[in-house]
Amino acid sequence: MTDSHETAVPAGAALVTEAYLYGFPLVFNLDQVARYVETGVGANPAAPFNSFSHARTLAGPEDTFVTINNDTVYSMASLDLSVGPVALHVPDTAGRYYVLQFVDAWTDNFAYVGHRATGTGEGDFLLVPPGWQGEAPTGHAVIRFPTVVASIVGRWAVAGDDDLPTVHALQDATTLTPLDPAATPVGLAPVDPTVPDELVFLEKLRIWSQQFPPAERDVPVQHAFAPLGLTADGASPFAALPADEVSALASELEHARGVLEQGLRSGSSPTQNGWKLTFHAFDYNLDFFEVGALDDRRFKIADPKQRIVERAAAALGGLWGNHAYEAAYIMTFLDDRGDRLTGSNTYTLRLHPTPPVSAFWSLTMYSVPEYYLVANPIDRYSIGDRTPGVVLDDDGGLTITISHERPTDAEAAANWLPCPAGEFRPVLRMYEPDPTILEGGYEFPAIMRTS
Repeated sequence: MTDSHETAVPAGAALVTEAYLYGFPLVFNLDQVARYVETGVGANPAAPFNSFSHARTLAGPEDTFVTINNDTVYSMASLDLSVGPVALHVPDTAGRYYVLQFVDAWTDNFAYVGHRATGTGEGDFLLVPPGWQGEAPTGHAVIRFPTVVASIVGRWAVAGDDDLPTVHALQDATTLTPLDPAATPVGLAPVDPTVPDELVFLEKLRIWSQQFPPAERDVPVQHAFAPLGLTADGASPFAALPADEVSALASELEHARGVLEQGLRSGSSPTQNGWKLTFHAFDYNLDFFEVGALDDRRFKIADPKQRIVERAAAALGGLWGNHAYEAAYIMTFLDDRGDRLTGSNTYTLRLHPTPPVSAFWSLTMYSVPEYYLVANPIDRYSIGDRTPGVVLDDDGGLTITISHERPTDAEAAANWLPCPAGEFRPVLRMYEPDPTILEGGYEFPAIMRTS
């Protein structure tokens, strides 16, 4: 992209922070892509590029993936269209909720296949790389990828353990088939092993941002990081830096990480009774709209600087989250008194009415700062409208008890969502939310501290 003799020099915390926020989604995302290909994640075994990894059980604490859901069984696929077009087949799910969400290297949600987007009938699609020109096989809808490497994040609604065999059959009938079976995926460009560990992030950003170019609007942003060596071609400019320059850059990267974590906590999303209404946290895609993705100004972040910050915070706090028209998410760190949520207290959340949705809703518990599911004695990681055994209030509302220790009251125990001993962050998910949710017609109550 620029001359290969360009060198990296410490350019001050401000520029490093800007580069970190810009590049964090790409690097963090592709690190997870590599995990799915090389080792798998929790219940999802490793799977080569252009094939599905199917989880056979709902996610639990062993699935160390940021803000993973406990509502659906996952089918994950890392795509590398350096092999050329890949055919996708989906089965008839007979009305069952599912979604295949398409996420490019920069974490843009650019297509959806499933219940809301394309219905639940059998279907065929052709996934094609940037710049592809050709004819799709008869009956295949074309989905154009913004980057050669991307992900399919598949979610299947599960009613319970007895429902799993049916879901497994649907997963197995969902297939990816490269049109050229002899082609070998290129994969992710390797990192120079001589780059100091402290600067591997910068090296990954340098090589992967060139391997997977950003949207055209972001090219000038990327060029602004030339003083850091991030647009250098060829050999890594970070491999032979003097120790003092490595130390300076490492310190500035640590500062940048702190800025991102603080941005996630504060954010720019509106709040209601302590909840961050992150309905637009995933609206940073402005350029790529394929099947099922809405090209709608209501779901676009117009401010260019805010868009970059929101994209980074969304990756850290909820990588591969959906647009709100597919699934709306809200989260909170605070109780009704404005204090941090912690397992040293007991809380209740009363939902009346419960959230209006076309699919289903759930409240899921996550640790802080990892945002992982939390191990507990009843193996309950979420509670919602499909949870067996919950007890409704006399007026039809639902009162959820949140605590580290099991409640002694029988009704509270039936509606118990266990939390860790330390700080936590619950997330309320609403799949196919009613427009009243997105338009502000439904009020989310505070989490009340009761002890």
